[in-house]
Amino acid sequence: MAGRLRDRIYAASPLVVKVGSSSLTDARGHLDPGAVAALVSALAMHRDRGRSVVLVSSGAIAAGIGPLGLTGRPSDLATQQAAASVGQGILLAAYTAAFAAHGQQVGQVLLTSEDVTRRGHYLNARRTLERLLAMGVVPIINENDTVATHEIRFGDNDRLAALVAQLIDAHGLLLLSDVDALYDGPPTDASSNRVPLIAHPDALADIPIVGPGSNVGTGGMVTKVEAARIAMSSGIPTLLTAASNVEAALRGGDVGTVFAPTHRRGHARRIWLEHATAPQGRVVLDDGAVAAVTRRRRSLLPAGIKAVEGTFSSGDAVDVVDAAGAVVARGLINYDSRDLPALLGRSTRELARELGPEYEREVIHIDDLVVLSRRTP
Repeated sequence: MAGRLRDRIYAASPLVVKVGSSSLTDARGHLDPGAVAALVSALAMHRDRGRSVVLVSSGAIAAGIGPLGLTGRPSDLATQQAAASVGQGILLAAYTAAFAAHGQQVGQVLLTSEDVTRRGHYLNARRTLERLLAMGVVPIINENDTVATHEIRFGDNDRLAALVAQLIDAHGLLLLSDVDALYDGPPTDASSNRVPLIAHPDALADIPIVGPGSNVGTGGMVTKVEAARIAMSSGIPTLLTAASNVEAALRGGDVGTVFAPTHRRGHARRIWLEHATAPQGRVVLDDGAVAAVTRRRRSLLPAGIKAVEGTFSSGDAVDVVDAAGAVVARGLINYDSRDLPALLGRSTRELARELGPEYEREVIHIDDLVVLSRRTP
């Protein structure tokens, strides 16, 4: 199985490649043009085989450390964002020059997690990336560190790469790090063995996920494994290995750890609802509504809602929970949280008659809802 999955990575088009800050910097924490050139050379070779590539690259903050005279990654948000502002141009210039040496054009796309959680942003991002690929351009994506807040502190480029892979319906995801694979023990322990294949997420339970972020980056092994989990559940084969192994990885070589897809490639909208959306609140259902939503695949109506939790607006994602608080579904709500309490337990026909025809709509339409658990009340 592992060999077939590596062959799928080799043949993947489009292929999403994510590289971390520590793989692009030297011992001083400065951007290393040689590391950039080596990475680009391997990606250009993959493209020369007729395959398309999307590069999700960390490194903007790291690229700004040297020019600003900093000794390492700053700990406060304002200085991180200042370093990202200086470093983003330096990073893009390095990529532009490196790809130009192979006769290839790049385009910069700066995203935050919100750009793949808000439906309108999501569609615009997908259209832009699809057009860039159709025009033969290599999209270079980075989290927009100058405006991101929560994400900038948690190495979200790993998760962002998995969500981008979903976004463009990628055929493979390659996660490049400074660690060459998952191991069944600490990677620095000589008795630890490389884990060549994760066939199912349950196999991760027996593997110590270690490896914090470096002094120039935030993402450790935990965020990379979480990205691989997202890709697995989306039907996308994933390979985790060191950036120094990129050429071997793109030849189908026996390097790193490959994660097998656990589901067929799904409907993009449902994948997006399940993985990319950040729930802004919860609606609590009675047993009848739980059964209608999860087993009979019906839209959610106000009559079956017992309570509303959180503050959200129409169009936001919310979790749908049963009376015990277990999440059974997720969907896009059609009402603001302040308006819902007055509607609970009432039929849409009654509401339309009393308040107007606009109140005959569902709280969550079935097309905007994904079932996460088929619990029997």
